[in-house]
Amino acid sequence: MASESKSFLSPPSRPLSADLIRPKGINTAHVRKLIEVGLVYGLILLAVWTPQGRLNTAVTLAAAFFTVVLSLCSHYSAQDLGLTRPFSGAMVMLALGALMVTIIAATGAFTRILGPPQPLPWNRAWQYAIWALVQQFILQSFIFVRLESVFGNRRAVLAASGLFAAAHLPSPLLTILGFLGALFFCEMFRRYRNIFPLGLVHAALGLAIAASLPDHLLHHMRVGIGYLMYHV
Repeated sequence: MASESKSFLSPPSRPLSADLIRPKGINTAHVRKLIEVGLVYGLILLAVWTPQGRLNTAVTLAAAFFTVVLSLCSHYSAQDLGLTRPFSGAMVMLALGALMVTIIAATGAFTRILGPPQPLPWNRAWQYAIWALVQQFILQSFIFVRLESVFGNRRAVLAASGLFAAAHLPSPLLTILGFLGALFFCEMFRRYRNIFPLGLVHAALGLAIAASLPDHLLHHMRVGIGYLMYHV
């Protein structure tokens, strides 16, 4: 009874604060950023591996919707996203891009024995240029900035490049070239915070690859299920 009376008379304990309840070492802001990256990237992979049709269109629109909405709702400024300094590092990126295009074209001259490249509709090249800029926004302004907040800039370069390369599976050539290209893209973005010249370089590299390297290895630059269904 004495022990019961002592317990009854003791003041009620205060509820634990959220900081004490939450496991140590977990940063909820970091978790949220990783969830956002996983959501958009997962939708992109689903679109890549879904046959053309209504489902593919719906998934693609969902990926675009969440990319735009989450970007608008984030704390990142337009400068953080690489949208406000169109000339920052432009000469460096364009010069290095021109060098890489030259290397790809020269390589293509030696790989013609493996097969011809695909004939390109150059009158529609501007459409690919727009798509290249959109890819750079997704890669840099959405994925990289979040991974940078969580892992730091150096690790974010590698992580974002790995994700970009994985989106080009199962094409072995595009996966390797995608990883190398993304290392360049992400490092340039890390230094200069400017996606506009990166979009131009991305477009030039993609067109150079398609116009120079054997199409039977590239399958018309297709990835995902499109690569597997080529000529089916």
